[in-house]
Amino acid sequence: MTARTVLQKPDITRALTRISHEILESDRGSDDLVVLGIPTRGVLLARRIGELISSIEPSGPSVADMVGALDVTMYRDDLARQPIRTPSPTRVPSRGIDGRTVVLVDDVLYSGRTVRAALDALQDIGRPRAVRLAVLVDRGHRELPIRADFVGKNLPTSRQERINVRLAEVDGAEEVTIEG
Repeated sequence: MTARTVLQKPDITRALTRISHEILESDRGSDDLVVLGIPTRGVLLARRIGELISSIEPSGPSVADMVGALDVTMYRDDLARQPIRTPSPTRVPSRGIDGRTVVLVDDVLYSGRTVRAALDALQDIGRPRAVRLAVLVDRGHRELPIRADFVGKNLPTSRQERINVRLAEVDGAEEVTIEG
């Protein structure tokens, strides 16, 4: 299979910076903001977004008080087909999510099923005032009525193609490629 690079490190940084500004504008600041990443790469992207928001608004909450992780493994509807999934810890900032705006962060939005699982998982944690979705890549092909509020890059693909997001922390490279 041939892979072509569609985003490189500067593109990813630019997209995350734009998303961070858009989140702040839509929520009118970071005081009531909680950013939860969906493992694995969504957690890394959420942390980066939290760091960017803190640098833009240094008087707001710290990264530790704003950013967490939301494991959706046990809420997925495909466990029967893909039973080998290792749950990751869910980490919610100490101030919780009740009455706050929660921004879910994932690397790629495809069918919408992971986001549906994340919404179910959130219900077990608390009751946010609002839930928003930020993704680095939206590739289309939704199976559920879910759309991202903040998108780094729209990459229309065929179902046969595969999007690979590589981040330095886990992959040693920083890029988004399309295979197929």
